[in-house]
Amino acid sequence: MRVLKFDLTKNAAPIRPMSCVNNGPVHKRHANDQSTGGTFAPYKAARIPYARNHDAAFCASYGGEHTVDISAIFPNFDADVNDPASYDFVCTDEYTLATLEAGTKTYFRLGQKIEHYIKKFHIFPPKDFKKWAEICEHIIRHYTEGWADGYTLDMPYWEIWNEPDLDDGQDYKRTWAGTKQEFFSLYEITAKHLKKCFPHLKIGGPAVAGNMEWSREFLLYQASVGTPIDFFSWHIYCVTPEKAIERAGVARRIMDEAGYTEAESILNEWNYVEGWVGETFYRSKKVIAGIKGAAFTMAMMIAFQKSDILDMLMYYDARFGTCFNGLFDAFQDVQKGYYPFKFYGSLYDCAYESRAEKDPEDIYSLCGVKENGKAVAIVTHYSFEEKGKGSKTVKLDFGREGKYNIYALDKKHDGELVTTTEDLTLKLPMYGTYLIEEI
Repeated sequence: MRVLKFDLTKNAAPIRPMSCVNNGPVHKRHANDQSTGGTFAPYKAARIPYARNHDAAFCASYGGEHTVDISAIFPNFDADVNDPASYDFVCTDEYTLATLEAGTKTYFRLGQKIEHYIKKFHIFPPKDFKKWAEICEHIIRHYTEGWADGYTLDMPYWEIWNEPDLDDGQDYKRTWAGTKQEFFSLYEITAKHLKKCFPHLKIGGPAVAGNMEWSREFLLYQASVGTPIDFFSWHIYCVTPEKAIERAGVARRIMDEAGYTEAESILNEWNYVEGWVGETFYRSKKVIAGIKGAAFTMAMMIAFQKSDILDMLMYYDARFGTCFNGLFDAFQDVQKGYYPFKFYGSLYDCAYESRAEKDPEDIYSLCGVKENGKAVAIVTHYSFEEKGKGSKTVKLDFGREGKYNIYALDKKHDGELVTTTEDLTLKLPMYGTYLIEEI
């Protein structure tokens, strides 16, 4: 048995937003077209800080093709960029406000969804880069300054495009059908224009799919022409937190190399994926929906909170109807993968993180301390390889006696209270997670 000792008087780090997601709840705010279903209540209960709205246009419940993408909001590129009548905000307004009603701010992706279609429609370079930047400007003004019967929302993050590197050098394109240099120019023109218009907002991107050499070229180019970058966003799909942490280290190094030492590093697409074709992808989809996927999700949140090299972590995807949604099933009921978000949401009441010296192999622990000194801790048992590995016993030591509520997530329990105790000796089955709250 390993003892995890926490000195609750030591502030290791603030609790960072590591339980963010892509996309919001299924919820109708308007009076007509009401449904008895939806994911609003559990989504709100999870206290998700931010939702990136990329790929929202795939979801009919959000407004489908009429939602979020630049081509949906500004459908006629030849129209007057300064005329409110050129814009269609209705479905995106509804979706954004529904998400905000759940307590979650929108992290807005300016660009287009991925296109897996045989014919491509909206992933080509805009005809006029400056005009595209001005369209983005007016979208921001609509949501933050009330332009065109809009709103004055607290929406600090504005991301330019998504995965422009995904098919770089290939004939088949899914996210950016132009050249690398064309994208570099689009980003430069847009970021400079938006930062000039909105110096108080965070303008960044470009949500790279994972090509770190492409990313290095991108950052060095932007630095050479003086482009401001408030955050650099990137993606990884993998099966261990350690692989993602390694990639985060690379991202941070190339950001610093380019001189963007103050820019935030944001991992805004991630999930459990063994491979993208055949049996490995089929198995990955099954894992995402079950207890192993839930343990991986919890381990990722814990590992990145403790890594100190990432500013925000955004799971892909809470969008209804996708196999990547481990939170909600096709009936809009919660799955095992929902509870890591609810557990982590408990930490947002904490003033800071207190850290154990070292976790045992395959054990991921996290402890927060509330303003009143009470502790909240999470311990999960995750390993990609299960063969030959059984339960593990750990004991939490907070340096004092106390009484604690223990909530369990495992094959038999769905985040419910299982005991109230003074003994913090925990036997964790493989893929088991405990939430411990001092009372």
